[in-house]
Amino acid sequence: MNILALPGPQSRYKRPTAAPAGFWAGVWHGVMVIVTFLVSLALPTVRIYETNNSGRWYDLGFLLGIGLLGPIGVFIGPYRLL
Repeated sequence: MNILALPGPQSRYKRPTAAPAGFWAGVWHGVMVIVTFLVSLALPTVRIYETNNSGRWYDLGFLLGIGLLGPIGVFIGPYRLL
């Protein structure tokens, strides 16, 4: 598994023989959504959401991945003012 995989035109899920992105890919893409969004501002072919996905399982993973960002912000947030 490519740990630094991001959705976009060169995604491994765009290959003709590739299986669609599943739950764990959705979690990873959800966690990386901020980085992916910033990259997408400079590169219009990069999207924050993998279009070749397995459906509801990918969606659930994506939402859970985004949800993981909340607790991280709670721990980092108070220290940003220092």
